[in-house]
Formats: sequence, structure tokens, C-alpha cells
Amino acid sequence: MRYVDVFNGDADGLCALHQLRLAEPVDGELVTGLKREIDLLDRVHADAQTVVTVLDLSLDRNRAALLRLLSQGANVHYVDHHIATQIPTHPRLRACIDTSPSVCTSILVDRQLGGRFRPWAIVAAFGDGLQRPALQMAGAMMLDEEQQANLRTLGEALNYNAYGETEADVAIHPRALYGLVHRYVDPLEFAAREPIVEVLVKQIAADLEAAMQLAPIHDDDHCSVRRVPDLAWGRRVMGTLANRLADQDPRRTCAVLKEIDNASFRVSVRVPRAFDPSAGDNADQLCRTFGGLGRAGAAGIERLPADRLDEFVSALCAAARRWTRSLQPTGK
Repeated sequence: MRYVDVFNGDADGLCALHQLRLAEPVDGELVTGLKREIDLLDRVHADAQTVVTVLDLSLDRNRAALLRLLSQGANVHYVDHHIATQIPTHPRLRACIDTSPSVCTSILVDRQLGGRFRPWAIVAAFGDGLQRPALQMAGAMMLDEEQQANLRTLGEALNYNAYGETEADVAIHPRALYGLVHRYVDPLEFAAREPIVEVLVKQIAADLEAAMQLAPIHDDDHCSVRRVPDLAWGRRVMGTLANRLADQDPRRTCAVLKEIDNASFRVSVRVPRAFDPSAGDNADQLCRTFGGLGRAGAAGIERLPADRLDEFVSALCAAARRWTRSLQPTGK
């Protein structure tokens, strides 16, 4: 039997596969990439002797390739938390798609495994910006403040490494990073022993320092929009900056833009941390209006035409006002 593991190269995808392969070791082929490389199933060819595991990748973006693999006879295990408008029904497809805003793919895998490697799910949740679920799981495990802080730092570092246009932008390719991660059962041991973690932490600090010097292109009581340059540090820092801004003011919406060329922008959006985005009016819905996709609480646009930038900012601000109005007043 041939095994193929296809996974998002961010913290959630890495930690989801790591948990699964700690529990169910196989000598599988690894297919992954930077965070913007979503259509990874296009790279996979299969037959009836192939088992494909897909983790933390939008089913909507990979539906055609998924149906092709199933038609070729493959068995597919698909676990994800991104919005999926239609999930295929097939006898060889085992799909676990949960779009609840309080879960990530690693949390779903953690549930399937009965919590056997939960510290890695905590790492992934921190990396994915799910602070409350991460802290709840850490508290239930009786982890002290230092351990929690170290897991958060690790999660943010793993997640940060997935952002970039090319491999030259990042410190290590996600496939190689997974190889390092998979040597360890304990994430705290990995963080203490592997030099790449310190490299990433220092890179985050330097990139964030540069990013925070940039004045917002829009800023009001409900919404903040920042634009980073098309430089290596700007390409790396997008997701981490969006999460950091969301953490700093949990009642405001934020977006980070990066110019791709003279004609378009890449966009990351975060709804207010204090907002419950499960009702349908959320980040994914907003970004789909402009050709993007994602999760209820965090979504993005791969290529926003420059001539629609003003339209996007107006739509974001309108959504931000709705989301802010839905929040309870501070102190209640």
C-alpha cells in the first residue's frame, strides 16, 4: 500500500500530521508547501493501492482534485476546519470537516486520537490564533504559565514559517521542518533542543518590529488596515501581524495587505476576537465576495485586484461595524 500525506505547511497542518503519525506510523510521501499553496491535491496521482490523508486544506479549493483521486480508486481521509460549501459523499472518502470557529484541524485530530498527543494540538491552536481553546486545553492539562508561554511561542514560530512567496523567503521549507518536528513526542523538548526555533523566534521579532513602524492605511474605532511592503520580511509577517493586531484589540477587525504586483494585493483578515463569527456573517463570507476563502474568524484573498481595493476596504469597514455592534459592551 502507498501512503501520501498532504498537509498545510503552517502550525496546524504540521501538528495535525505529527499527531496522526505518532499514533499511526506509516512510511508515506509528504506533499506540502507554503501557506499560500492551497491546491496541493493537484500534485497527487493515485490508484486503488493509494491511501491519501489530507489535513488543513480547503476542500472547496481541492474538490476537483479530490474527486479525481476518488475516481482513480484512492481511499482518502480528509480532516479540515475551513468553510466547505459542499462535501462529496463517496464510500472511499472519510471526511471530518468542522468549521466551528473554536477548532482547528489539529484539535479535530486530537479528538480522533482521544487526546494522546494533546500538547501538539495546543501548539497548533496557539499558532492558528485560537488563544481561548489553547488556554482551555493547557489548563485542563495543568500546564504552568511558563509551559503555556513556551507552547504559544512555538506555535507562533511554526505558523510564521509558512508565510512567504517562495522558499527563499522562509528559514526552512515546511517539509524539512516537519522532519525535525517528527523526531519529538514532547513539543517542549523540541522547542528546547532544536536551533531552528530560536532562529524563527528572532526572525518574528525583527519582522514585527519593522511592521509595527508602518502607519495604517485605514484606522478607526472598528477597523484597522495595514499594508506591508513586497519584501521578504513583509511576505513573512502577514499572518503573524494580523494575529498580533487581533490580540492587541479583541474588539476590532483588522486586515493586512501586501502588494503582489502593480495590479493586485494579497489580504489577511481577522474578525474581532470577542466576536462569535459562527452565524454566517464572518471573515470567510466577506473574503469570498472578492474571490478569497478561509475560516469564520480568519480568512484571506489570494489576489485582490488593485482597482477593487477601495471597494474591499469599504466592505471590510461595513462588516467591522456590524461585528462591533454585536459585541457586548465592555464589562458586561
